[in-house]
Amino acid sequence: MNQAPENDVCSICHGNFSAPCQANCSHWFCGNGIMLLWRHGSTLRPCKCPLCRRPITLLVPSEDTSRGRDDPTVSEVLRDVQTYNRVFGGQSTGLFQRIQDLPFLLRRLSREIMDPQRTLPLVIKARVYIALILSAIYIISPIDIIPEAFFGIIGLLDDLLIALICFLHVAALYRSVLYFRHGGSAS
Repeated sequence: MNQAPENDVCSICHGNFSAPCQANCSHWFCGNGIMLLWRHGSTLRPCKCPLCRRPITLLVPSEDTSRGRDDPTVSEVLRDVQTYNRVFGGQSTGLFQRIQDLPFLLRRLSREIMDPQRTLPLVIKARVYIALILSAIYIISPIDIIPEAFFGIIGLLDDLLIALICFLHVAALYRSVLYFRHGGSAS
């Protein structure tokens, strides 16, 4: 579910993944490599993805990396990733950055909801389902802020806006879960 691509290599060290972490832009890196890249630049700002140049505001270790806490090098990488997430993961990002992060967050959330071995907090699950149900009801219902009957295709704008707001809300909820798991709490 949450693994680096098997037939790929890290774009920083050009070797097999070691303690892989996924950035909010969906690219995978060695945990130590991305931390070295961050420290090489300004540690006061999030580093930029070497592939797409987007600011990395959240790093999520793979499940294997998280399970390897007993290994001293993996444990050090996890501490560094947690520090990085604590510094940059809780910052509010602009609307454009949130929209860019949507595919990453929604894809991970859907995999986590479908996996019976993973558990989201009940409150988060309930809020996700309520947001999705309410937005679906609005989109399906004949009552609209901008009615399609009068404005044609322009009348679909309010439905698209409601869907976007719903997805942004759900993504923000899941981002807060990831932030708490991988940076917000000292463990």
